[in-house]
Amino acid sequence: MSRVTEIRYVGYGVTDLEGERAFYADSWGLEPVPSDDGMAWFKAPGHDEHHVVRLRQADANRIDVVALAADSRADVEALCERVRASGGRIVHEPRDLTTPGGGYGFRCFNPDGLQFEISSDVARGASRPVERWEGLPVKISHIVFHSPDHNALVAWFVDVLGFKVSDWLGDFMVFLRCNSAHHRIALLPGPPCLNHVAYDMTGIDGMMRGGHRLKVKGTPIQWGPGRHTAGDNAFSYFVTPGGFAVEYTAELEEVDFESHQPVVYTPAPLVMDQWGIGTGGPQTMPHPEPNPGLFVAVEA
Repeated sequence: MSRVTEIRYVGYGVTDLEGERAFYADSWGLEPVPSDDGMAWFKAPGHDEHHVVRLRQADANRIDVVALAADSRADVEALCERVRASGGRIVHEPRDLTTPGGGYGFRCFNPDGLQFEISSDVARGASRPVERWEGLPVKISHIVFHSPDHNALVAWFVDVLGFKVSDWLGDFMVFLRCNSAHHRIALLPGPPCLNHVAYDMTGIDGMMRGGHRLKVKGTPIQWGPGRHTAGDNAFSYFVTPGGFAVEYTAELEEVDFESHQPVVYTPAPLVMDQWGIGTGGPQTMPHPEPNPGLFVAVEA
């Protein structure tokens, strides 16, 4: 069955383009991708995904688009038909893409009104091994969303896009996989919006060294360092100048995509953070608010 197989990038609209651009280039550790469209595109140095972040000047800070990967043009077309059959709103049909890296894809709204792109055949970018102590992101690890009906959104990701449930935290947080990574998407109750975007680091040392760079440049840890139970990944959370939560993570669990069986974890402080030594907590993260412009397509 055709399905999504990976995360490509997140497109943001921001009120302070230069401030957000400087954060990703100088503090977060991403590399600019050349373009002539007036927007800022960035790639992660440790992976050949063409780009992982796109920024544009906007009247409000918002998520414009979340781009996911499929393996082939036929998969893109099949997924578009599944979205349509589910009652989903198609923004544009499968077509050749004109964004940096090109490719073939379509855009749609998820049931909550956030715009998604699903594509194949995007050009690969340069990559290099990231050394242990560089503290630079390798690639996007996972994305977490809030939803006013997170159970319905689980069904959409599973039945329409081909994800599988990996684990639950109580009945309110679910972790979804589309490959061998324990989760690429996770969902929480709340208004329709982004919770955070996480980036894989080379290991605990890379995660901590990256946190050091951010501290020196004036961005403190919002929550962490710690280690979650579901996914068993280490974490440190930060907030960009535009108010978006981002995470450095390391050692995310690998599972068998076909056979892994979900576990339901009982929420508790040492389940949320097995180390229990970090600063902050979920209550210190940005308060979720509905994403501006739900069901309003941004073509960029």
